[in-house]
Amino acid sequence: MSTTSQSFSQHRHQIEIDGSTLSYLDIGQGPVLLMGHSYLWDSKMWAPQIALLSQNYRCIVPDLWGHGMSGNVPANCRNLRDVAANMLTLMDNLKVDEFSIIGLSVGAMWGAELTLKAPSRVKSLAMLGSFIGYEPEITRDKYYAMLDVIKAEQAISDKIIQAISPLFFANQPNAELVASFKLQLQQTSTDKIDSIYQMGRMIFGRRDTMDDVEQFTLPCLIMTGVEDKARSVLEGYLMHDAISGSQYVHIPECGHISSLEQADFVNNQLTQFLSNNIG
Repeated sequence: MSTTSQSFSQHRHQIEIDGSTLSYLDIGQGPVLLMGHSYLWDSKMWAPQIALLSQNYRCIVPDLWGHGMSGNVPANCRNLRDVAANMLTLMDNLKVDEFSIIGLSVGAMWGAELTLKAPSRVKSLAMLGSFIGYEPEITRDKYYAMLDVIKAEQAISDKIIQAISPLFFANQPNAELVASFKLQLQQTSTDKIDSIYQMGRMIFGRRDTMDDVEQFTLPCLIMTGVEDKARSVLEGYLMHDAISGSQYVHIPECGHISSLEQADFVNNQLTQFLSNNIG
């Protein structure tokens, strides 16, 4: 991963939005892809996809507020619609009129909000390991309790890490991937804790975007890992049923972080979807 990260570093930029710094990668040329990563990860989660897709597309890959190299959540960013507005500001600043969105987990949640906000500008939407309806009450309360502990301790403790980590991976996970993720959580700087807490509350307290999906008239690809513990195959089916003309793909032997766990499979599906819909 380090060599990939180094090769991407020259493509890293930043923009000031509402008093905070949003860091993003901008790599490749062609039709524009805006790529949103999962909660508690960052833009490097997309490394295998960027390496391939940037050969034919321009990949713009922001770090979510409080994640990666981005700054803290701006004071007036209070929900995922606000996050979507921030990402639209990024595209406006880059003078990008039309783009497609590829989002995993919260990246797809704010991606759906951005699609509703700027329907004439978003050409296609791929949602991986996500659900844009309400968070089920049982899991929402469980995640809120974890967030309260993180905020109170001003750290992500080993106990929380042990509870969180299995949610992201397949039943037989890649040990190196798991170890790298745990280390990243352990090294979370104190000045990011409040933003991680705020983003978590926004994600798990999100509105039910499913109420508005009849407005989606663009090509939609939905993908779920068959062993995803954070976002179930059933949730993927609910989205597929609600979004007219959407395509639904099961990702074999895969948990939540499909971009890394089944990179080749995901790359093949995305390449096919994009070539069929935006060229």
